[in-house]
Amino acid sequence: MSGPVDFEPARLEAWLDRHFGTAEPIELTRISGGQSNPTYVLRRGGDRYILRKQPNGPLLKGAHAIDREYRIMAALAPTEVPVPRMVHFEQDAAILGTPFYLMAFVEGRVFDDAALPESAPEERRALYLAMAETLGRLHAVRPDTIGLGDFGRPGNYFERQMNRWTGQLEGSTGQPSPQLAELGRRLRAVMPEDDGLTSIAHGDFRLGNLMFHPTEPRVVAVLDWELSTLGHPLADLGFCAMPWFTAPDEYGGIKGLDVPGIPRLDEFTAAYRAMMPNAPPLRPFHVAFALFRFGVIFVGISDRAAAGTAADANAHRFAPLAERFGVRGLEVLDGTAGLL
Repeated sequence: MSGPVDFEPARLEAWLDRHFGTAEPIELTRISGGQSNPTYVLRRGGDRYILRKQPNGPLLKGAHAIDREYRIMAALAPTEVPVPRMVHFEQDAAILGTPFYLMAFVEGRVFDDAALPESAPEERRALYLAMAETLGRLHAVRPDTIGLGDFGRPGNYFERQMNRWTGQLEGSTGQPSPQLAELGRRLRAVMPEDDGLTSIAHGDFRLGNLMFHPTEPRVVAVLDWELSTLGHPLADLGFCAMPWFTAPDEYGGIKGLDVPGIPRLDEFTAAYRAMMPNAPPLRPFHVAFALFRFGVIFVGISDRAAAGTAADANAHRFAPLAERFGVRGLEVLDGTAGLL
């Protein structure tokens, strides 16, 4: 075993033997960096899988929805959206303490730093544009054609999301975040009317949740689907735009950096619109909404760190980012952030 394991490995081994036949002893490696659902590389004989489960302890309603992760990736398998092959979903929490699933291991690269310091300028540009194109391909998939017509409620997406994330912010047990609360109030005042546009929304679509080919600037797997639903495509696009509005010490943004090769935000959105030509223009509301939502996610991570149930043992370091993202969101709405 490598890294902390939050379940009894022998129980997993027995479960694997029952479902797939006996094999050599398993090896488990905890994947670092995840803030939500504990994730492991599982080696069994000559096979490699990814095991993903819910965190132990009490959970917020609707959070850590690994059943939705499994369902949407299985549904997207025949489309042009790159996803890992799903292997098995286990609902019975008695096995590992929570539900879990297995998916095939995908070989590739994951970039945690949006500045891509180890890439050449040409590759940086290609990686960013591949991210934009992949998001466009996802939004171009019609949910009902792949059995996801009931994956969420169409219409009024931003209103429902504001209710959800505001409720989570108000239910936090940690330190209040005045700037984030103010951003939530401002967003409600400028929320655009619903235009009826609905697509599959990933909910956390960013560079760190994409796996690229080992040597090519090509996305081979979109990961981390726990927040996915039917929603407005500009929610995902606004989320992708956050690095242009946040500093390097604010969860790895690129604001203030001079990094050759990284496209301008308008070039990024143009690459997206090449795949999704009917999408409306990206507005300050969409970016500020993304900053608000991610700020509330940081609040949840901080709460779990205080309760001792965070997937990352150092998750407490993210607590100050909630307020910083509130400030950035207000800058976007005030028009002082530029770019839009």
